[in-house]
Amino acid sequence: MSQASAVTRPASEASASHGPGGTVLSAILSRLVIVVPYLWLLVFFLAPFAIVFKISLSETAISMPPYFPVFSWEDGLSGFWENVKELSFANYLWLVDDPLYFNAYISSVVIAAISTFLALLVGYPMAYAMARAPSSIRMVLLMLVILPFWTSFLIRVYAWIGILKPEGLLNQFLMWAGVIDSPLQIMNTHTAIYIGIVYSYLPFMVLPLYATLEKMDFSLIEAAQDLGCPPISAFWKITFPLSLPGVVAGCLLVFIPAVGEFVIPDLLGGSQTLMIGKTLWNEFFGNRDWPVASAVAVVLLLILVVPMMFFQRAQARSQEQER
Repeated sequence: MSQASAVTRPASEASASHGPGGTVLSAILSRLVIVVPYLWLLVFFLAPFAIVFKISLSETAISMPPYFPVFSWEDGLSGFWENVKELSFANYLWLVDDPLYFNAYISSVVIAAISTFLALLVGYPMAYAMARAPSSIRMVLLMLVILPFWTSFLIRVYAWIGILKPEGLLNQFLMWAGVIDSPLQIMNTHTAIYIGIVYSYLPFMVLPLYATLEKMDFSLIEAAQDLGCPPISAFWKITFPLSLPGVVAGCLLVFIPAVGEFVIPDLLGGSQTLMIGKTLWNEFFGNRDWPVASAVAVVLLLILVVPMMFFQRAQARSQEQER
Protein backbone atom coordinates (compact mmCIF):
# COMPACT_ATOMS: atom_id res chain seq x y z
CA MET A 1 0.00 0.00 0.00
CA SER A 2 2.84 2.34 0.84
CA GLN A 3 4.58 1.55 -2.44
CA ALA A 4 1.41 2.34 -4.37
CA SER A 5 1.02 5.64 -2.59
CA ALA A 6 4.69 6.45 -3.30
CA VAL A 7 4.13 5.76 -6.97
CA THR A 8 0.93 7.76 -7.25
CA ARG A 9 2.21 10.77 -5.29
CA PRO A 10 4.51 12.14 -8.05
CA ALA A 11 1.73 11.71 -10.57
CA SER A 12 -0.67 13.66 -8.38
CA GLU A 13 1.92 16.38 -7.80
CA ALA A 14 2.54 16.63 -11.56
CA SER A 15 -1.17 16.89 -12.23
CA ALA A 16 -1.45 19.58 -9.57
CA SER A 17 1.38 21.57 -11.14
CA HIS A 18 -0.42 21.39 -14.47
CA GLY A 19 -3.77 22.22 -12.93
CA PRO A 20 -5.78 25.43 -13.38
CA GLY A 21 -3.36 27.52 -11.29
CA GLY A 22 -0.30 26.34 -13.19
CA THR A 23 -2.05 26.88 -16.51
CA VAL A 24 -3.01 30.45 -15.59
CA LEU A 25 0.53 31.19 -14.39
CA SER A 26 2.10 29.85 -17.58
CA ALA A 27 -0.38 31.85 -19.67
CA ILE A 28 0.49 35.04 -17.76
CA LEU A 29 4.21 34.43 -18.17
CA SER A 30 3.85 33.75 -21.90
CA ARG A 31 1.86 36.96 -22.35
CA LEU A 32 4.38 38.89 -20.26
CA VAL A 33 7.19 37.75 -22.52
CA ILE A 34 5.25 39.16 -25.48
CA VAL A 35 4.21 42.37 -23.73
CA VAL A 36 7.70 43.45 -22.60
CA PRO A 37 9.07 44.06 -26.15
CA TYR A 38 5.93 45.95 -27.07
CA LEU A 39 6.25 48.12 -23.96
CA TRP A 40 9.87 48.82 -24.87
CA LEU A 41 8.80 49.77 -28.40
CA LEU A 42 6.03 51.98 -27.04
CA VAL A 43 8.20 53.86 -24.55
CA PHE A 44 11.39 54.26 -26.56
CA PHE A 45 10.10 54.49 -30.15
CA LEU A 46 6.41 55.27 -30.52
CA ALA A 47 6.22 57.87 -27.73
CA PRO A 48 9.26 59.88 -28.96
CA PHE A 49 8.00 59.56 -32.53
CA ALA A 50 4.59 60.93 -31.45
CA ILE A 51 6.29 63.90 -29.78
CA VAL A 52 8.41 64.65 -32.84
CA PHE A 53 5.40 64.25 -35.13
CA LYS A 54 3.41 66.69 -32.99
CA ILE A 55 6.24 69.24 -33.14
CA SER A 56 6.37 68.82 -36.94
CA LEU A 57 2.73 69.94 -37.08
CA SER A 58 3.40 73.05 -34.99
CA GLU A 59 4.60 76.51 -35.93
CA THR A 60 7.88 78.21 -35.11
CA ALA A 61 7.86 80.62 -32.19
CA ILE A 62 10.47 82.80 -30.48
CA SER A 63 9.95 81.26 -27.08
CA MET A 64 10.87 78.26 -25.04
CA PRO A 65 10.05 75.74 -26.38
CA PRO A 66 10.49 77.35 -29.83
CA TYR A 67 7.14 76.21 -31.21
CA PHE A 68 3.42 76.50 -30.55
CA PRO A 69 0.89 75.31 -29.62
CA VAL A 70 2.23 73.76 -26.43
CA PHE A 71 -0.10 71.27 -24.81
CA SER A 72 -0.68 71.52 -21.08
CA TRP A 73 -2.88 69.60 -18.66
CA GLU A 74 -4.00 72.89 -17.15
CA ASP A 75 -5.87 73.83 -20.34
CA GLY A 76 -8.43 71.06 -19.88
CA LEU A 77 -10.18 69.13 -22.63
CA SER A 78 -11.48 72.21 -24.42
CA GLY A 79 -8.03 73.79 -24.49
CA PHE A 80 -6.58 70.53 -25.76
CA TRP A 81 -8.92 70.47 -28.76
CA GLU A 82 -8.24 74.15 -29.48
CA ASN A 83 -4.52 73.37 -29.67
CA VAL A 84 -5.18 70.37 -31.90
CA LYS A 85 -7.04 72.62 -34.37
CA GLU A 86 -3.95 74.82 -34.69
CA LEU A 87 -1.80 71.93 -35.93
CA SER A 88 -1.15 71.83 -39.68
CA PHE A 89 0.93 70.08 -42.34
CA ALA A 90 2.46 73.34 -43.57
CA ASN A 91 5.98 72.22 -42.66
CA TYR A 92 5.67 69.15 -44.87
CA LEU A 93 4.50 71.33 -47.76
CA TRP A 94 7.56 73.48 -47.13
CA LEU A 95 9.78 70.44 -47.55
CA VAL A 96 8.18 69.74 -50.92
CA ASP A 97 8.58 73.32 -52.11
CA ASP A 98 12.24 73.73 -51.07
CA PRO A 99 14.60 71.60 -53.23
CA LEU A 100 17.28 71.71 -50.52
CA TYR A 101 15.62 68.95 -48.51
CA PHE A 102 14.91 66.74 -51.51
CA ASN A 103 18.54 67.02 -52.62
CA ALA A 104 19.70 66.27 -49.07
CA TYR A 105 17.57 63.12 -48.95
CA ILE A 106 18.83 61.92 -52.34
CA SER A 107 22.45 62.70 -51.49
CA SER A 108 22.18 60.90 -48.14
CA VAL A 109 20.65 57.79 -49.68
CA VAL A 110 23.26 57.68 -52.48
CA ILE A 111 26.21 58.17 -50.12
CA ALA A 112 24.82 55.58 -47.69
CA ALA A 113 24.19 53.07 -50.50
CA ILE A 114 27.71 53.45 -51.92
CA SER A 115 29.23 53.22 -48.45
CA THR A 116 27.20 50.09 -47.70
CA PHE A 117 28.34 48.47 -50.94
CA LEU A 118 31.98 49.29 -50.17
CA ALA A 119 31.58 47.96 -46.63
CA LEU A 120 30.17 44.72 -48.09
CA LEU A 121 33.13 44.41 -50.48
CA VAL A 122 35.59 44.85 -47.61
CA GLY A 123 33.65 43.01 -44.92
CA TYR A 124 32.67 39.86 -46.82
CA PRO A 125 36.24 38.58 -47.40
CA MET A 126 37.06 39.38 -43.77
CA ALA A 127 34.05 37.45 -42.48
CA TYR A 128 34.73 34.55 -44.85
CA ALA A 129 38.37 34.34 -43.74
CA MET A 130 37.28 34.40 -40.10
CA ALA A 131 34.76 31.62 -40.69
CA ARG A 132 37.36 29.45 -42.46
CA ALA A 133 40.12 30.18 -39.94
CA PRO A 134 41.08 27.54 -37.36
CA SER A 135 38.75 27.54 -34.38
CA SER A 136 41.68 28.30 -32.06
CA ILE A 137 42.16 31.82 -33.47
CA ARG A 138 38.58 32.73 -34.36
CA MET A 139 37.98 34.44 -31.02
CA VAL A 140 41.16 36.48 -31.48
CA LEU A 141 40.03 37.61 -34.93
CA LEU A 142 36.58 38.41 -33.57
CA MET A 143 38.15 40.48 -30.81
CA LEU A 144 40.19 42.42 -33.36
CA VAL A 145 36.99 43.30 -35.22
CA ILE A 146 35.31 44.51 -32.04
CA LEU A 147 38.41 46.29 -30.71
CA PRO A 148 37.72 49.69 -32.40
CA PHE A 149 34.52 49.98 -30.33
CA TRP A 150 36.72 50.38 -27.25
CA THR A 151 37.75 53.82 -28.54
CA SER A 152 35.45 56.81 -28.79
CA PHE A 153 33.72 57.16 -32.15
CA LEU A 154 34.57 60.86 -32.29
CA ILE A 155 38.27 60.24 -31.61
CA ARG A 156 38.42 57.65 -34.39
CA VAL A 157 36.90 60.09 -36.87
CA TYR A 158 39.29 62.83 -35.79
CA ALA A 159 42.16 60.39 -36.35
CA TRP A 160 41.15 60.12 -40.00
CA ILE A 161 41.56 63.89 -40.33
CA GLY A 162 45.22 63.46 -39.40
CA ILE A 163 45.54 60.66 -41.93
CA LEU A 164 43.71 62.18 -44.91
CA LYS A 165 44.61 65.87 -44.77
CA PRO A 166 47.13 67.17 -47.39
CA GLU A 167 50.01 67.04 -44.91
CA GLY A 168 48.68 63.89 -43.26
CA LEU A 169 50.18 60.44 -42.89
CA LEU A 170 48.69 59.01 -46.10
CA ASN A 171 50.04 61.74 -48.37
CA GLN A 172 53.42 61.71 -46.64
CA PHE A 173 53.70 57.96 -47.12
CA LEU A 174 52.66 58.09 -50.80
CA MET A 175 55.12 60.90 -51.51
CA TRP A 176 57.89 59.06 -49.65
CA ALA A 177 57.15 55.93 -51.69
CA GLY A 178 57.27 57.95 -54.91
CA VAL A 179 53.68 57.14 -55.87
CA ILE A 180 52.64 60.80 -56.08
CA ASP A 181 54.52 64.08 -56.52
CA SER A 182 52.05 66.38 -54.77
CA PRO A 183 49.56 65.79 -51.96
CA LEU A 184 46.17 64.39 -52.87
CA GLN A 185 43.06 66.34 -51.93
CA ILE A 186 41.07 63.71 -50.06
CA MET A 187 39.71 65.77 -47.18
CA ASN A 188 36.42 67.61 -47.75
CA THR A 189 35.38 65.19 -50.51
CA HIS A 190 32.94 62.30 -50.79
CA THR A 191 35.91 59.93 -50.83
CA ALA A 192 36.75 60.93 -47.26
CA ILE A 193 33.13 60.35 -46.26
CA TYR A 194 33.14 56.88 -47.79
CA ILE A 195 36.37 56.03 -45.98
CA GLY A 196 35.01 57.28 -42.67
CA ILE A 197 31.68 55.46 -42.94
CA VAL A 198 33.21 52.19 -44.12
CA TYR A 199 35.80 52.25 -41.34
CA SER A 200 33.31 53.23 -38.62
CA TYR A 201 30.55 50.78 -39.55
CA LEU A 202 32.62 47.88 -40.88
CA PRO A 203 32.14 45.76 -37.71
CA PHE A 204 28.37 45.99 -38.19
CA MET A 205 28.87 44.35 -41.59
CA VAL A 206 31.44 41.76 -40.55
CA LEU A 207 29.69 40.39 -37.45
CA PRO A 208 26.37 39.32 -39.09
CA LEU A 209 28.26 37.86 -42.05
CA TYR A 210 30.59 35.93 -39.76
CA ALA A 211 27.66 34.60 -37.72
CA THR A 212 26.03 33.31 -40.91
CA LEU A 213 29.14 31.92 -42.59
CA GLU A 214 30.32 30.17 -39.44
CA LYS A 215 27.19 28.00 -39.44
CA MET A 216 27.53 27.06 -43.11
CA ASP A 217 28.48 23.51 -44.05
CA PHE A 218 31.66 24.00 -46.10
CA SER A 219 31.56 20.37 -47.19
CA LEU A 220 29.04 21.57 -49.79
CA ILE A 221 31.83 23.57 -51.43
CA GLU A 222 34.10 20.52 -51.47
CA ALA A 223 31.33 18.40 -52.98
CA ALA A 224 30.71 21.00 -55.70
CA GLN A 225 34.40 21.15 -56.55
CA ASP A 226 34.58 17.35 -56.66
CA LEU A 227 31.78 17.45 -59.23
CA GLY A 228 33.79 19.83 -61.40
CA CYS A 229 32.35 23.19 -60.31
CA PRO A 230 34.98 25.99 -60.44
CA PRO A 231 35.63 27.82 -57.15
CA ILE A 232 34.06 31.07 -58.38
CA SER A 233 30.91 29.30 -59.57
CA ALA A 234 30.75 27.37 -56.30
CA PHE A 235 30.92 30.65 -54.39
CA TRP A 236 28.08 32.30 -56.34
CA LYS A 237 25.89 29.18 -56.41
CA ILE A 238 26.40 27.92 -52.84
CA THR A 239 28.27 30.24 -50.48
CA PHE A 240 26.71 33.57 -51.36
CA PRO A 241 23.05 32.35 -51.45
CA LEU A 242 23.49 30.67 -48.07
CA SER A 243 25.01 33.84 -46.62
CA LEU A 244 22.22 36.14 -47.85
CA PRO A 245 20.63 36.53 -44.37
CA GLY A 246 23.94 37.87 -43.08
CA VAL A 247 24.35 40.10 -46.13
CA VAL A 248 20.90 41.63 -45.65
CA ALA A 249 21.41 42.11 -41.91
CA GLY A 250 24.84 43.69 -42.39
CA CYS A 251 23.63 46.01 -45.17
CA LEU A 252 20.73 47.22 -43.04
CA LEU A 253 22.96 47.78 -40.00
CA VAL A 254 25.29 49.93 -42.11
CA PHE A 255 22.82 51.68 -44.42
CA ILE A 256 20.31 52.87 -41.82
CA PRO A 257 22.71 54.81 -39.55
CA ALA A 258 24.76 55.99 -42.55
CA VAL A 259 21.73 57.79 -44.04
CA GLY A 260 21.36 59.98 -40.96
CA GLU A 261 25.08 60.31 -40.24
CA PHE A 262 26.20 63.77 -39.09
CA VAL A 263 29.65 63.56 -37.50
CA ILE A 264 31.51 61.95 -40.42
CA PRO A 265 30.14 64.26 -43.17
CA ASP A 266 30.70 67.30 -40.96
CA LEU A 267 34.32 66.49 -40.05
CA LEU A 268 35.53 64.72 -43.19
CA GLY A 269 33.21 66.07 -45.88
CA GLY A 270 33.44 69.77 -45.15
CA SER A 271 30.84 72.49 -45.39
CA GLN A 272 29.84 71.69 -48.97
CA THR A 273 28.61 68.17 -48.18
CA LEU A 274 24.84 67.92 -48.33
CA MET A 275 23.40 65.19 -46.14
CA ILE A 276 20.19 65.06 -44.18
CA GLY A 277 22.00 64.73 -40.84
CA LYS A 278 23.74 68.07 -41.34
CA THR A 279 20.48 69.60 -42.54
CA LEU A 280 18.76 68.45 -39.35
CA TRP A 281 21.55 69.91 -37.24
CA ASN A 282 21.35 73.26 -39.02
CA GLU A 283 17.57 73.43 -38.64
CA PHE A 284 17.62 72.51 -34.95
CA PHE A 285 20.63 74.49 -33.71
CA GLY A 286 21.33 77.03 -36.46
CA ASN A 287 17.89 78.21 -37.51
CA ARG A 288 16.19 76.93 -34.32
CA ASP A 289 13.29 75.86 -36.51
CA TRP A 290 12.18 72.81 -34.55
CA PRO A 291 8.93 72.18 -36.48
CA VAL A 292 10.67 72.00 -39.87
CA ALA A 293 13.50 69.93 -38.41
CA SER A 294 10.96 67.54 -36.88
CA ALA A 295 9.21 67.22 -40.25
CA VAL A 296 12.56 66.39 -41.85
CA ALA A 297 13.16 63.72 -39.17
CA VAL A 298 9.70 62.18 -39.64
CA VAL A 299 10.13 61.95 -43.42
CA LEU A 300 13.59 60.41 -42.95
CA LEU A 301 12.15 57.81 -40.60
CA LEU A 302 9.42 56.93 -43.09
CA ILE A 303 12.01 56.63 -45.88
CA LEU A 304 13.88 54.07 -43.79
CA VAL A 305 11.02 52.17 -42.13
CA VAL A 306 8.51 51.80 -44.97
CA PRO A 307 10.87 49.96 -47.37
CA MET A 308 11.95 47.69 -44.51
CA MET A 309 8.32 46.82 -43.78
CA PHE A 310 7.68 45.90 -47.42
CA PHE A 311 10.91 43.89 -47.52
CA GLN A 312 10.02 41.94 -44.39
CA ARG A 313 6.52 41.27 -45.71
CA ALA A 314 7.89 40.02 -49.04
CA GLN A 315 10.42 37.86 -47.21
CA ALA A 316 7.70 36.38 -45.00
CA ARG A 317 5.58 35.57 -48.07
CA SER A 318 8.51 33.87 -49.80
CA GLN A 319 9.17 31.76 -46.71
CA GLU A 320 5.50 30.74 -46.57
CA GLN A 321 5.57 29.74 -50.23
CA GLU A 322 8.68 27.64 -49.66
CA ARG A 323 6.87 25.77 -46.87
